[in-house]
Amino acid sequence: MNRRSLIACAIAALSLCVWLGVAVAQQAPATPAADAVKAAAAVAGDAAKTVDAAAAAAAKPAEGAPKKSKLAAAIEKAPRGTEPGQIDESKPAGFLGIPGAPSVNPILAFAWAVWVGWIFSTVGAFGGVMAGVGHMSVFGFGSYAGGLKKTAPDLGKVITDSIKASNQFLVGTSAAISSFNYLKMGRLVLPLAISLGLGSLIGAWGAQELSAGKLDFKSYQGYFGLFVLVLGGWLLYETTPGAQTKKKTAKEAARAFEEVVRKQKCGESLEGCHIGLSIQKFTLSTCEFNFYGVPFKFNPLLPFLGGVVISAAAAFLGVGGGFLLVPFLTSVTQLPMYLAAGTSALAVLVGMVTSIITLMTKGTPIEWTLIGTELVGITLGSVVGPMTSKYLSDSLMKRIFIVLSFYIGVGYLLAGFFSIKIPGV
Repeated sequence: MNRRSLIACAIAALSLCVWLGVAVAQQAPATPAADAVKAAAAVAGDAAKTVDAAAAAAAKPAEGAPKKSKLAAAIEKAPRGTEPGQIDESKPAGFLGIPGAPSVNPILAFAWAVWVGWIFSTVGAFGGVMAGVGHMSVFGFGSYAGGLKKTAPDLGKVITDSIKASNQFLVGTSAAISSFNYLKMGRLVLPLAISLGLGSLIGAWGAQELSAGKLDFKSYQGYFGLFVLVLGGWLLYETTPGAQTKKKTAKEAARAFEEVVRKQKCGESLEGCHIGLSIQKFTLSTCEFNFYGVPFKFNPLLPFLGGVVISAAAAFLGVGGGFLLVPFLTSVTQLPMYLAAGTSALAVLVGMVTSIITLMTKGTPIEWTLIGTELVGITLGSVVGPMTSKYLSDSLMKRIFIVLSFYIGVGYLLAGFFSIKIPGV
């Protein structure tokens, strides 16, 4: 591995360590959700004996008492009871330690995380979208948070932010592993990833600063669906003859790569073949490189600006942004999918580190037991993905994108804005 590759790997590893360290540090002093429920129950009991004393205690907390976490304060304010939208203290603790909240089977969490890691590392995108589908629909956190909109809006917003952060933990881990693997395979355009990454850092920070703690789940779900649906429409347009004529360079590079893979599988000689990725020139205004003998050229300012916009949208939605970065790379910079997957992964990693840290500093809680189980699964999926992607054609990966985009987009758009549910979403 050359010096540039080692530096990139070191930066990725350091970013991941800082990301996890800050996340743990932010969560350490937080009051556990179970303690918050007990405290709220005690206050409710006192109130039954003397309302005035309870009100005074709530208005003036004891000196030296630790400040309640955002989650604890939201739980304390939520109504108690057995009706929808209420906290049923007779039920076992579920997500985030909230009594009556959904609990997840560890085997299901592991299996879904393997799928998320595979699809993200294979196509460089859709990991955050599928992580969101898992947390919102498969695990049931979305329905629970949506039911709190009128009765306990603060708690619903806290859960929504936690879902966003959980999605990004999975995507960030997969992005770190995928970036390393694609770099080793010579399928990551480092200058392009750096330009995107710098823009992603700015966009992710700005979006979380403005949106954290302010979005109820139903609105989040609707916007999530809208963005994914627009993506599906764009991808469908790209399959039309008019759009295809604008992608001669990407097609040529994809054919060259597929031809080398075919020869390797058949045991044919590779003599005379242009193999791999080579950077020819990189300045503030120009980047030139060759991929399997096909030349590419772009202005680094363009992916930087694209990174700002895409990362801001992705952070707002609580996803990685690969589902926007990959179409951007294949359409604007003319990269084939074989290069877009690895290049977008490194840019996603930068955005995830920034977004997670920003959410944590604002008191967003994390279900660490669930995340730990999912990280094992996503690691496995992320290792397998790059090994299998070369056996999938460029057009097949595009079709996977389109089908998933339309179904998920329509489903969440209807559920979030019109309360209409379709199977699987």
